[in-house]
Amino acid sequence: MKSTRPSEWSSGPAPSRPRRADSVGVAAEKRIHIRFDMLFSCVVASELYGEVTVVVRNVSAGGMLVQAPEVLPLGAVVTVHFRMPDCDDELVAQAEVKHHLCLNFAIPGEEPRAARAMGLRFLDFDTELPLTLPGQRVLH
Repeated sequence: MKSTRPSEWSSGPAPSRPRRADSVGVAAEKRIHIRFDMLFSCVVASELYGEVTVVVRNVSAGGMLVQAPEVLPLGAVVTVHFRMPDCDDELVAQAEVKHHLCLNFAIPGEEPRAARAMGLRFLDFDTELPLTLPGQRVLH
């Protein structure tokens, strides 16, 4: 049977184009914001697709990765509502769905599982809302 893999993935002479793995590595080097691994919930809302509670997996100044029951289409513009448990105010941001991910994981002794996630790029933050933080608040 003839292989249908692209020639740059084969083990032969050095290809004239970069290998796929090299392209992925270069893309990772282009990050301009430090990402922080997090685990908290927030609400993502869209006029077209409704509102859903998501789990934030990591966040940076430029965007965040959220785990969601269903992913929204690429390019969809959403409103993200961040709320702290002991505060009545919320931080609101506009974001765009930039990519989709499938997270595969396994817990020892259980069957492997998968979850859907989407990368959101922040477009704007609502500066009209007064944000009052309780005293002595430590953010992790």
